[in-house]
Amino acid sequence: MTLALVSSAPMKPGASMLKVIAIDEQLRVIYEDNIHFDKDLPEFGTHCGVHVHSDKLTVTSPVLMWVKALDMILEKMKSSGFNFSHVRAFSGAGQQHGSVYWKEGASQILKNLSPDLPLHQLLKACFSVSDSPVWMDSSTTTQCLSLEKAVGGAQHLANITGSRACERFTGNQIAKIYSQNPEVYAQTERISVVSSFAASLFLSAYAPIDYCDGSGMNLLQIRDKIWSTACLNACAPGLEEKLGPVVLSSSVLGSVSPYYIQRYGFSPDCKVVAFTGDNPASLAGMKLEEGDIAISLGTSDTLFLWIKEPTPALEGHVFCNPVDSQAYMALLCFKNGSLIRERIRDDCASGSWDEFSKALKCTVVGNNGNLGFYFDVIEITPEAVGIHRFNRDNNKVPDFPKEVEIRALIEGQFMAKRIHAEKLGYKIMPRTRIVATGGASYNKEILQVLSDVFSAPVYTIDTANSACLGCAYRAIHGLVAETSVSLVDVVKLAPEPRLVVTPTAGSDQLYEPLLKRYAELEQKVLYSPNSSILAKLQEKEKSKTSSRN
Repeated sequence: MTLALVSSAPMKPGASMLKVIAIDEQLRVIYEDNIHFDKDLPEFGTHCGVHVHSDKLTVTSPVLMWVKALDMILEKMKSSGFNFSHVRAFSGAGQQHGSVYWKEGASQILKNLSPDLPLHQLLKACFSVSDSPVWMDSSTTTQCLSLEKAVGGAQHLANITGSRACERFTGNQIAKIYSQNPEVYAQTERISVVSSFAASLFLSAYAPIDYCDGSGMNLLQIRDKIWSTACLNACAPGLEEKLGPVVLSSSVLGSVSPYYIQRYGFSPDCKVVAFTGDNPASLAGMKLEEGDIAISLGTSDTLFLWIKEPTPALEGHVFCNPVDSQAYMALLCFKNGSLIRERIRDDCASGSWDEFSKALKCTVVGNNGNLGFYFDVIEITPEAVGIHRFNRDNNKVPDFPKEVEIRALIEGQFMAKRIHAEKLGYKIMPRTRIVATGGASYNKEILQVLSDVFSAPVYTIDTANSACLGCAYRAIHGLVAETSVSLVDVVKLAPEPRLVVTPTAGSDQLYEPLLKRYAELEQKVLYSPNSSILAKLQEKEKSKTSSRN
């Protein structure tokens, strides 16, 4: 039996929780449960698991809330009769980019945990920062500018670390703490990311950061898989010692600590496999292979890509791959996802998905050359806003007929995804599969457009817990990884994704010139000198000045 724990990121109200799942040797789920941060731990006063500070930019989570959630879920399992002694290995995941700051002397407390008390009582004096910066934080623009300048610019930083400087990324958060609270930084003996923090709790010793989560920090050289001295020095002094080593994602870190053996009945032989970020864990849970794409069609649309030869860009992110140490995973996020699809549905299809689907069926592939960019809110990839429509002659037009509008929206969303994926080095291969999840993955006509634009078959997967499953699969893999057995071999018994649609004949020839046109229009219309970190900083400074006046 293997066990997995995941601290999920607050993507939407009600989604922030600690989840647990256990699977048997046949990869069947035999136990699952969760602790909801807001509902089950109201004493911490969070909304969606976080505190949004008065500046509306700083977003944090209480460290002890995460610790108490672990206490609660293990106690629930114990009360239900769950047999911890049968667990051979476990792993876990935490929301990417968040960081935890261990106070001087914390390692000694970790080593000497009394099984008579819950963790949150034992560790309450262990953290130099009580509220951890999390992925939603956007308060480090100054630090981002400084980091990019220190290494020779945004693109050079992306070449080193896989991403340009991002406000939520851990290195910039550390730099802010060092800059604003140098005494707190000095009192910190170890800095963990959320995943390695959780692993540390089970080892009762500081766990190393795995390559995948380390590559979401703006600090790791993704090709060499070592800390970048230039990036470390730009963020804070003595940082490498505080971060500790980085390790392969399939590494067995050790056996579970005596605290869990005595308090819950774990076997002394139970192994702890390196924890990772929630996004890499999802890639493993979806059983992606080389050339595959996973697309989550939710409030935001997110792409996970398996890449062999990445070309980091100013948009999107390249991380180390959690399944294959010689490969990479790329991530692209598009903020204008389901909400704009729903608005166009309401405006053009009387609020009916059936009418929306009929419009896609009755319009031709390629939409007779009509193209559109649809951003109700400021987009991430690229940083743009507004509705922009173009006819087949590239002339801007004020509106489209309703059916044309619907197809222009869906084709535009998927063409943007393919264009930006290919900028990061993604190549469609003969064996490429697209695995679609999220609300829109239930709409076959939307998936047909996706299949046509990418010229690849689209599958769906029946799980809402891909990150949890991915950690359980990785736990099994960790036990045999040193024998060169692949994760693909380990998870052969897991359910396969279900084929939904295949590309329409001839669609690849129709989309080839359209994709080129779309990319050229995007560059011409949406990119401007103002879409930069510097512009964002200037805008924030203006807002502060206005509020003071």
